[in-house]
Amino acid sequence: MSLSPEARKTLAAITTATITTVLLKKGLRNVWMRGARPLRPGLPRLVGPAFTLRFVPAREDLATPESWSSPISTRTAIEAMPDGCIAVVDAMGITDAGIFGDILCARIMKRGVTALVTDGVVRDVEGVLGTNLPVWCDGYAAPPSVAGLTFVGWGEPIGCGGVAVFPNDIVVADQDGCVLIPQAMLDHVLNEGVEQERMEAWIVNEVNNGAVLPGLYPMNAETKARYAASKK
Repeated sequence: MSLSPEARKTLAAITTATITTVLLKKGLRNVWMRGARPLRPGLPRLVGPAFTLRFVPAREDLATPESWSSPISTRTAIEAMPDGCIAVVDAMGITDAGIFGDILCARIMKRGVTALVTDGVVRDVEGVLGTNLPVWCDGYAAPPSVAGLTFVGWGEPIGCGGVAVFPNDIVVADQDGCVLIPQAMLDHVLNEGVEQERMEAWIVNEVNNGAVLPGLYPMNAETKARYAASKK
């Protein structure tokens, strides 16, 4: 799925908090990926279609350094990552084995990947930060992935931070974490998200001018009318 420049620009102006609210109103409560936090403070809000990778628990005959040369390896998966995607990695929340280190993150950056998102951790953290690859993860650890994980594939449905992620679902990541937008909900979020941001900015302005919350947030009929008039 291609994501148009216009859609990227629009989503980049909508907070993940707003997106969760918009999706909640449509009945989707489980879209925020637990454990995926920005590795570096101050990262900009980033948007992209999900490129999924999946680990399972380590099994001694499979999770070996030799597996890094296998056709089914993180190295091969990285070479399949398309420009502009967000790599979303299911590490099952394991935090004592780093899924990627500085060399792999450097290659991901060269591939034109927008960001790396995982419910696991990275290793070689100083080197990873030095690649300037935007990373959302659950921290860092020295051991390599095979110390606790077996890589099994890419381009298939995964679970990341308790959220079901399908290839090409849309991911938005900012300082509040990472939110998934199902493909079928993209147009709805693009339309409703912009309006939600506009409405909340108006409410904040009202609060700053001394307005009380009852009847303002949420709006009663009188407040809705004043807000509607403000848009004309």
